[in-house]
Amino acid sequence: MEWLIWGIVGLVVLYGIAVYNGLVTLRTRVTQAFADIDVQLKQRHDLIPNLIATVKGYVSHERETLEAVVETRNAALRAQGPADQASAESALSGALGRLVALGEAYPDLKASENFQQLQTDLADIEDKLAAARRFFNNGVAEYNAAVQHFPAVLFAGIMGFRPQVFFDLGEPERQALEIPPKVAF
Repeated sequence: MEWLIWGIVGLVVLYGIAVYNGLVTLRTRVTQAFADIDVQLKQRHDLIPNLIATVKGYVSHERETLEAVVETRNAALRAQGPADQASAESALSGALGRLVALGEAYPDLKASENFQQLQTDLADIEDKLAAARRFFNNGVAEYNAAVQHFPAVLFAGIMGFRPQVFFDLGEPERQALEIPPKVAF
């Protein structure tokens, strides 16, 4: 009888170890995926000053649009954690969308090789960023499901595993991208 109790305790301990290791693996994957997003965001943030400088040379009286991009970039650089960064990046995406849309209103700007290259680079970064967000959110979904499944949920909270937040740009980004740029002559 005593060996049966020790056997059950041993199985529970082994299961706890397996759950812990699985959750650590998933949490590490989420952390790594977030680091991938950070890399893409840094590239995007580094591209913005070049884009602004190019646009400034052609549309000096679009001060409001240029200032909005600078302000939202600075806010995005200060953001911490997935939720704050998602919100700040959403605003930045909207401001960048309005900045790039200025190219349609100014034929000289649109024809600029530098502007075209920067637009291509920005589109490439945005595509990579979208892929990194999908990878991160997939990792978060797997991790959150593992943390919340029974019987792992009995161990997860005790071992310090909490659900993670998705990197969701959501509705504010869609609304920001729908606002047309102001063109003043």
